[in-house]
Amino acid sequence: MVRMNTLADALKCINNAEKKGKRQVLIKPSSKVIVKFLTVMMKHGYIGEFEIIDDHRSNKIVVNLTGRIMKCGVISPRFDVSNLAIDKWTNNLLPSRQFGHVVLTTSDGIMEHEEAKRKHLGGKILGFFF
Repeated sequence: MVRMNTLADALKCINNAEKKGKRQVLIKPSSKVIVKFLTVMMKHGYIGEFEIIDDHRSNKIVVNLTGRIMKCGVISPRFDVSNLAIDKWTNNLLPSRQFGHVVLTTSDGIMEHEEAKRKHLGGKILGFFF
């Protein structure tokens, strides 16, 4: 069986492990997009440290969970979002203005929506977490 979206698989694994109350989760295969998405989540304190394990194939990631994630997911297809339309997407995806983040891929790299608005950048929407 072929994996169509490795980011969606990774976030689904994290979501399921959080619901079961696990402290760690193993994500395979790894990719640059998954690592950057996890870095954004770690920067905001939603997950703990993560470790990339090189198995000479497609690598694995072990993520330490903190129990803070209620939901995380991928937006597919990756819609184009202008700088002005970011607010509309955050209102549709996030439960409140006080918490939650939408992750975008921009010309400056993968970042969350507030940083993209500060830099006046648009891009493609990857996913969300809260």
